[in-house]
Amino acid sequence: MLLPRSGEVGRGYMQYILPIALLIVSNIFMILAWYGHLKLQDLGVLQSNTPLYVVILISWGLAFFEYCFQVPANRIGFQGNGGPYTLMQLKVVQEVITLVIFTLFTVVAFRGESLHWNHFVAFLCLIAAVYFVFMK
Repeated sequence: MLLPRSGEVGRGYMQYILPIALLIVSNIFMILAWYGHLKLQDLGVLQSNTPLYVVILISWGLAFFEYCFQVPANRIGFQGNGGPYTLMQLKVVQEVITLVIFTLFTVVAFRGESLHWNHFVAFLCLIAAVYFVFMK
């Protein structure tokens, strides 16, 4: 269950929300690390002939911050550490967050990209995945 049941309210909503918030921040850094260099190239900050090792080092620098949020999110959220989520639940939520943030980034940063009907069907499948992974 994504939110606490009535008997679990004493545990506090923050225990449920904090891992999700950390995953959101982590995924923002991940998207920037993986795809931000393409936008920098588009803006002329990086050239298409910029050495690949430079692009990789920039991406690694951003990925460092991704891990600074991803690892605590998983540690805090994992049931084995007193958190509310199973590993499967954490992973499915993380994947959904990744695709939502990626979609927002793509639509905002790369104006030429557009959403089509099949993307919306895929998003419905993701919602179904979250439903099923949290189903008892």
